[in-house]
Amino acid sequence: MTVKEIARLAGVSIGTVDRVLHGRGRVSAETKEKIEQIIKSTGFTPNPIARGLKRSRPYTFVALLPNRFQDSGYWGQGYGGLQSAADELSALGIKTLCIEYDRYDPKSFRDARAKFSVIQSDGLLLPPIMPEESRDLIESIEGKIPYIYFDADLPGTSPLCVIGQDAFRGGMLAGRLAQLLSAGKQGSFGVLVAHQEDYHILRRRDGFYNYALEHDIKVFQQQGVDLEHPDAARELIKSLLNSHNDLLGVFVTSASAHRIAEAAREIRKTNRFIIIGYDLVPENHRLLQEGHIDAIISQRPEYQARRGLLNLYRAIVLGKTIQKREEIPLDLYLPENAPPFHAEHGKRGAAAHHDALSSVAQ
Repeated sequence: MTVKEIARLAGVSIGTVDRVLHGRGRVSAETKEKIEQIIKSTGFTPNPIARGLKRSRPYTFVALLPNRFQDSGYWGQGYGGLQSAADELSALGIKTLCIEYDRYDPKSFRDARAKFSVIQSDGLLLPPIMPEESRDLIESIEGKIPYIYFDADLPGTSPLCVIGQDAFRGGMLAGRLAQLLSAGKQGSFGVLVAHQEDYHILRRRDGFYNYALEHDIKVFQQQGVDLEHPDAARELIKSLLNSHNDLLGVFVTSASAHRIAEAAREIRKTNRFIIIGYDLVPENHRLLQEGHIDAIISQRPEYQARRGLLNLYRAIVLGKTIQKREEIPLDLYLPENAPPFHAEHGKRGAAAHHDALSSVAQ
């Protein structure tokens, strides 16, 4: 079975079949369904090496990521998964480029976008955590370059696939943990929101609020908190304890629960409140195992980024139909079931480099 034969059976041009295989350009729903049915029934699978030899250039995928050391090393974990997939794909002639930017600086994102715009890219992988800037980028490539999201979604856009957790359910899980860990004590819980522009962060907040409302848990929100700097975290803890003398605990909606845990080490010896966080980044991992954080919800960033790149390959090079959404389980870690923490492993996760993954300077 060849592309030419599929075109003959479907009664369309080779170019139309090619657009369906690559997920780009406009094809009517009826024609697309007809072609996909022929592909499915015949078991057609393009030969990626042969297809690469026919092209004047190799397939090139671009990952647009926040700086790997930001957000407590969370993006470094994703970078590690990306490296793993890039290594496998490089043997098939697939080139992967990574462009990093400062997630706290819109200009840095625009600069990264400018670098991306001059690359002949066959597919884009990105976490749309800067919604306004990401939406502008997607609008500029819609129908031209296929794209996949991981870590977060961007409503109103049409990615090939979204890989990530159900953030609302993650917030609900945090609410249940708050209820269980407080063991029936009366008091209030604070929801600490560091990235109030992030859609998935706000969905975690909403999930926690929803659970609290259903179970009569007293809850308050602290928006726009600075969890990137230790001094700011210490001031935040003092402020929370002064304004909420019934504080039972906090839910940190981002990867920076370790900032709160470090700031509260001395305080918690006499006033022990619960700390629930997100993401098993190195410092969260260490403090969880030491008992300074009570629970961590993990979302497997390495797996998400790896799957994102491999799904670009499957959809664009192999012409396979991929799931529109791949939901990541809500992994829960307590001090008792956390895997052993090794400091050197945590450092390597954020700093590693691999020849298969080319970096474009920030």
